[in-house]
Amino acid sequence: MKILLYVLYTILAIVGIKVAGIILLFLFTFVATMFIDTKKEYNTDSKFYRFLLVHTTAIGMRIMRVKYDLQGLDKIPEGKQMLFVCNHRSNFDPLLSWKILAKHYPSFISKAENFKIPFYGRIIRRCCMMAIDRENPRNAMMTIDRASKLLKADEVSIFVYPEGTRSKKCTLLPFHNGVFKIAQKANVPVVVLTIQGSEKISKNYPWKSTRIRLKVVGIMDAEHVKAGKTSDISEEARAMIAKDLEEYPL
Repeated sequence: MKILLYVLYTILAIVGIKVAGIILLFLFTFVATMFIDTKKEYNTDSKFYRFLLVHTTAIGMRIMRVKYDLQGLDKIPEGKQMLFVCNHRSNFDPLLSWKILAKHYPSFISKAENFKIPFYGRIIRRCCMMAIDRENPRNAMMTIDRASKLLKADEVSIFVYPEGTRSKKCTLLPFHNGVFKIAQKANVPVVVLTIQGSEKISKNYPWKSTRIRLKVVGIMDAEHVKAGKTSDISEEARAMIAKDLEEYPL
């Protein structure tokens, strides 16, 4: 009996240390975000805040019992930033993607409301993520120009959802062609991805784990993207995504 009690106390101590460490990490991150200027647009990625972003997300996804099925990531070009495009099914999609693709420093173009979210709204700003004004074409083009400059400077990769919003019914929505101007202006490749299963996370938690699949379904080199019309490039990327979602449903 004494041995069993000793084992139990040891397990509780280890668990307690881990929980305390997680709480301290989140508290530290929260305090650190207070030093971020919410009115400033940052054009350099902070490795410090990027580290906090990725690691707190990783813990959050572990708590949410997310499991990963990653396919084709070895095809992603090394040594240069790029434009990532993907279908959009869940509010978890960006979190999963910036955690999985951390070494490529993905910065997302997102709706302005996301930058008002407590905690993460500040930290994503410091990691060069940017809001886009969907109602004002001129402002939207300014965001596209800024994104292309970040790519040219090799500061971050840019990640966009060409559908413009998440598909609540998990059907692929029409694409906004203009986002492909980012790759054309910066003369970088386009990496086409699909994500599946993320829409089930909130439904499954806490009773079930959730398997998500992130897959590279195609890569368009910079020369091909530069030479084509944005409408043609958009159609090509959408066809790749649609084919994969239809042939390999999760």
